[in-house]
Amino acid sequence: MKKTRSKTLLITGAASGIGAATARLAAERGHRVVVADINVEGARAVADAIGDKAVATALDITSDAQWERVLDEVWARFDGLDVLINNAAIVRTGRAENVAIADHQRTLDVNFMGPVKGMLKALPRFKAQGSGHFVTVCSMTAFLPFPGLASYAAAKHALRAFHHALALEERQSSLAFTIVHPTSTETPMLEEEARSDEVNLAFASRSVTADFVADIVLTAMDKKAVEIFMPPERARTVRLLGTSPRSLRKWADHAEAVGAARLQARRAEGR
Repeated sequence: MKKTRSKTLLITGAASGIGAATARLAAERGHRVVVADINVEGARAVADAIGDKAVATALDITSDAQWERVLDEVWARFDGLDVLINNAAIVRTGRAENVAIADHQRTLDVNFMGPVKGMLKALPRFKAQGSGHFVTVCSMTAFLPFPGLASYAAAKHALRAFHHALALEERQSSLAFTIVHPTSTETPMLEEEARSDEVNLAFASRSVTADFVADIVLTAMDKKAVEIFMPPERARTVRLLGTSPRSLRKWADHAEAVGAARLQARRAEGR
């Protein structure tokens, strides 16, 4: 296996789930990792378990001031940053009419504006140092309006569009842009979805582990891939389905029934 150059990675939402798995695997592969999360105690636990290749920092990605502080710290400690992995996200489950407006707003603030702020805060620094790589952990819901996760899917639709728009604007620069769309992944977020009876579609396909996604994220980073879908064999179907409202409506009943059955089996297993 070809040895890759050691890089400095800033990973948001890295106290658990995909972010934590990515931080651990990145360190195993020789990279330096900044484990960032609003849950700073969780971030410290992950960094401590990794060892001297990781440091933890508190980061509320909705805060301009905290982004500036964290990036200042990274530049001071490591004299720059190679890769910003925007991974942090939240979920508020339920039919759209039953979710409080404040929760819809919070989802958009965290899942869309949070990564946007990080990218725009890092952008001039990357351009000044002459290099930089944005890796956006998005979602296959970026292509599918999702019952029970309406604002989550809306935020991911917007995030994909912004990521690609910024990449187009910077296409003549030395910066790299990669976006990854995980499928359902065994994380605290999926556990939260499993407690709801209104997000059956999240269980219509088999879930994967956070470690599996972490490997795909880091491999995509190494290859500077433009866009990665999970699973790749379903990508074309999902993208076409997402652009056909009539097909979506025909598909939803069957998919939700499959998801409901799998969710009940999951609960019966005590998961």
